[in-house]
Amino acid sequence: MIALLMAAGIGLATSLVGTRFLIVWLRDRGIGQPIHEDVPDAHQVKAGTPTMGGIAIVGGAVAGYLIAHTRQGLPFTTSGVLLVLLVIGAGAVGAADDWIKVSQERNLGLSKAAKSIGLLTVAVGFAVATVTLTDVHTTLSFTRFDNFDDLDLGPGLWCVWAVLLIVGCTNAVNLTDGLDGLAGGSAIFGFAAFAFVGFWAFRNAGQPGIIADYQIPHALDIAAVAAAMVGSTTGFLWWNATPARIFMGDTGSLAIGGGLAGLALLLNTHLLLPLIGGLFVFETLSVIIQVAGFRLFRYRPFRMAPIHHHYELAGWPQTTIIVRFWILAGLSTAIAVGLFLADYIHLTGQ
Repeated sequence: MIALLMAAGIGLATSLVGTRFLIVWLRDRGIGQPIHEDVPDAHQVKAGTPTMGGIAIVGGAVAGYLIAHTRQGLPFTTSGVLLVLLVIGAGAVGAADDWIKVSQERNLGLSKAAKSIGLLTVAVGFAVATVTLTDVHTTLSFTRFDNFDDLDLGPGLWCVWAVLLIVGCTNAVNLTDGLDGLAGGSAIFGFAAFAFVGFWAFRNAGQPGIIADYQIPHALDIAAVAAAMVGSTTGFLWWNATPARIFMGDTGSLAIGGGLAGLALLLNTHLLLPLIGGLFVFETLSVIIQVAGFRLFRYRPFRMAPIHHHYELAGWPQTTIIVRFWILAGLSTAIAVGLFLADYIHLTGQ
């Protein structure tokens, strides 16, 4: 537990201080976010706000994870290192996209093809390395690897599933990152839930009768990554809260999405992820419904998608939207954790 607190604390401090220096450094060099013409008019005043703040999120998480290992009893593991590399890799793809946007002073970064290839490369690399170098279970899972014993995907299909999950989650977080602090605040709930699941699995793996059900290799080290992400995202949120002094950019949103997906894969909670990240699913579904409605019926169900823009155009203040969406994210995550614990109680009869 102390190692997890260290990971979160160091991640928080590094991100909190690092973001402040990053704001100054980016402003001195005129590196600011161009605003897309299609967003509500209220966003135009944000033009020029420093972006690429996700660098501080990734840097804080890495620092928290590394320094937590100075605590005796928390060795580096293959699973933990691969998860950190996934966060760094996804963040690097986002950083390339952000840099092209600011250097060309227009809200167009990498082409869709280039961005997709970058994410696919990172996701495939993580998936193949995970099934090759770790003892990850390849069954489709909800709260533990043996929920569906007859749904063993095998290494090949598990890799395909892992890539789909990573690409889908990164894009979902990216869509949600449209209001100050919305994606970051929502992600904190998810990372906290995964830190809890990892620590719970670590503590209960040796209990009589359930060792086979919570057999997660390197669970404590995986939980340390989640805790480090909680701290670093929280530290960044201090500066990203309305009115934002810096945006996370694709650097942050892709790193966060990759981290959430990787945690779900390594902790055998694939199908629990849509509940843990319920707000991200909600935002993504609003875009799908909007596009499908227009293409099929020439009708737009929302004023604008993702749905947070719909409520902006309906006259809701940004702070109202953000806080209410945080509440929805927290409730969804709480339900997910409740289901995880309910399955444990059912399993053990406690």
